[in-house]
Amino acid sequence: MSEQTHGRLMIDIQGLCLSDEDINLLKSPHVGGIILFERNFKSRQQLESLCSSIRSVKQNILIAVDHEGGRVQRFKKEFTQIPSMQSLGDFVKKNPDEGLSLAEDIGWLLASELISSGIDISFAPVLDLDRDTSSIIGNRSFGEDPQLVIDTSQAFIKGMKNAGMASTGKHFPGHGGVEADSHLEAPKDLRELEELYDYDLKPYIVLQEVLQGIMSAHLTFPNIDSDSVGFSYFWLTTILREQIGFSGVIFSDDLSMKGADVAGNYSDKAQMALEAGCDMILVCNNRKGSKEVIKYLEENKVSRTSKITNMLKINEINWNDFKNDPKRLNTISLIKERGLMLSLIHI
Repeated sequence: MSEQTHGRLMIDIQGLCLSDEDINLLKSPHVGGIILFERNFKSRQQLESLCSSIRSVKQNILIAVDHEGGRVQRFKKEFTQIPSMQSLGDFVKKNPDEGLSLAEDIGWLLASELISSGIDISFAPVLDLDRDTSSIIGNRSFGEDPQLVIDTSQAFIKGMKNAGMASTGKHFPGHGGVEADSHLEAPKDLRELEELYDYDLKPYIVLQEVLQGIMSAHLTFPNIDSDSVGFSYFWLTTILREQIGFSGVIFSDDLSMKGADVAGNYSDKAQMALEAGCDMILVCNNRKGSKEVIKYLEENKVSRTSKITNMLKINEINWNDFKNDPKRLNTISLIKERGLMLSLIHI
């Protein structure tokens, strides 16, 4: 039996169902993944139908979403409002045993609801440390203390795994130390490598064996390496692969973000990210950019990868059976009872 491989590009789609153009792009052998956004969601049933139609075009494609909880939760109606990771981290600090048990259950709940709707992965958990500095991380982080982030993430990852979902830590090597938002500009962090090893890199070092994926950040550490992390052989291969020992999937962050523009046009970005060590690159919200990357991959005969198979969901969950699962209902009740259900802002 031949080894299953995937194309190296993850793209997005525009609406609630596939257009003819979407279908043509999905058929490219270089497209191995698709990421969904809030605009692709109207109801849970519609989402499940959309995922089925995507798989009818390409059966083993990786379907992903940013659905972390808190202010980054793409699907709302019929889905549990997952609390922010910072509120969960704060609860763990005050109630360690109960908090870590709840973190595991929330990881399981988040993953189970997505799997039952056809999704393979959420790009979670966030491993950034909140230094009360970053405008884009903030309460997406479990907290400032590396050990708190490690302990809470480990429980959350265990819950995701129990549901059948692979985990993806982000944003390597740590986005919490800069104020700038890499969606809008190209942040620079002036810290030295020694400080990162003592602080931001600790979650990656400890958790690398339980993470199936890691997403890189679009920021530069000019006192360490001149290249932005997502395009840096030093960061992705020398540090992450060789020194930390991570053997899973390395995802780029979205190459359409302003923080990625330091690398040039979309072909340049794709080339640099892949040469640096990315296994799969994301191009979102820019159809012209997606097509440019597909053309680059075709013209340069870029090989497919066997690594993505490990990111596919390993369970099938029937929503009608799952929605009244006692564990689901109990976890939702605990979230409310412990005061973790917050008013959410979605981005």
